[in-house]
Amino acid sequence: MRHATSRRSERLGDQIMRLVAELLATEVADPRLSLVTVSGVRLNADTSIAEIFVTYSGDDKRHAEVEAGLERAKGFLRTRVGRELKLKKVPELRFRFDEFLEEMVYDHGRQG
Repeated sequence: MRHATSRRSERLGDQIMRLVAELLATEVADPRLSLVTVSGVRLNADTSIAEIFVTYSGDDKRHAEVEAGLERAKGFLRTRVGRELKLKKVPELRFRFDEFLEEMVYDHGRQG
């Protein structure tokens, strides 16, 4: 996937990140998504896909629960993103676990 590099797409990614984080914290009532943090958003070149990076702790069972919860909330989140940001074309939301952040914490813990 080619990534967007324009200022507009960076700004849109930041807006999506803040909004999705707020919605997860305040309006999504799924207990599987408690303590899920949005760590970043990356848009593809034509802004039709938004990869939303999330972090959370837990084992494989927790990962599966969070993935199921995000999949269930995806339609609601996409609708709200389009409405709140007044977008004519709302990007498809794809959630990815942010392994980079987890590796940073793990590596830092090993050094200390």
